[in-house]
Amino acid sequence: MESLIVERDGGIVTVTLNRPEKKNAVTTEMWRAMADTFTEIGRSTEDRVVVVTGAGDAFCSGADLTDPSVFETHGLVRMRWIDQAAAALHRLPKPVIAKVNGVAAGAGCNLALGCDLIVASDRARFSEIFSARGLSVDFGGTWLLPRLVGLHKAKELAFFAEVISADEAERFGLVNRIVPADELDAFVDDWARRLAAGPPLALSSTKLMLNNATSPSFEQALDAEAATQALNFTCEDAGEAVRAFLEKRSPEFRGR
Repeated sequence: MESLIVERDGGIVTVTLNRPEKKNAVTTEMWRAMADTFTEIGRSTEDRVVVVTGAGDAFCSGADLTDPSVFETHGLVRMRWIDQAAAALHRLPKPVIAKVNGVAAGAGCNLALGCDLIVASDRARFSEIFSARGLSVDFGGTWLLPRLVGLHKAKELAFFAEVISADEAERFGLVNRIVPADELDAFVDDWARRLAAGPPLALSSTKLMLNNATSPSFEQALDAEAATQALNFTCEDAGEAVRAFLEKRSPEFRGR
């Protein structure tokens, strides 16, 4: 669809929200397409890493509240579509980088936070804008925010709905890197290619365990690490990594 562009290059899938005239505000149709896209990528053996970004000078300004279906569709029905997109992103067993080139607000902010890594341009801005629109936080923000910034800071961001700069977001622990706007594409491309060249099974397992890190006990985490690492050692990728190290070359991981 024109409003959600999916491009593939060497194991890197770039998903671009393409409504620059609306600062990439997301329609109901786009939520559904996003859920399908993330699910499809998760099933692919060729796709290694995902980059989520927005066209023009914005990342995503959140849900398009001018979309007629917002008020014509029952709220819970519409929220299920939004939730499906958020859950599909969270479950995606590949590393996901948010390339935040401008404003990320509301569900657009939480779309970025739901990714594994966030690289922001120095022009980026973030806002949990929901309360300013008479709404409560959605797209997984109530789960993500406390884990990223702590409970009290999460409440501050959600209650006051203030717009914060990229520098503030980095200070709060919301983003991994800030780079000049004209260097954003190159920086994200470098990270994406490094991840695409990495061991897909090991990265997938690590992502799953880190996402679950606040749920199990320490002993359960150790059990999960042991079981997963034991599986890794039976895979071809681990043997390839050892051979490449001994032969002083870069490994060629195949996800087997």
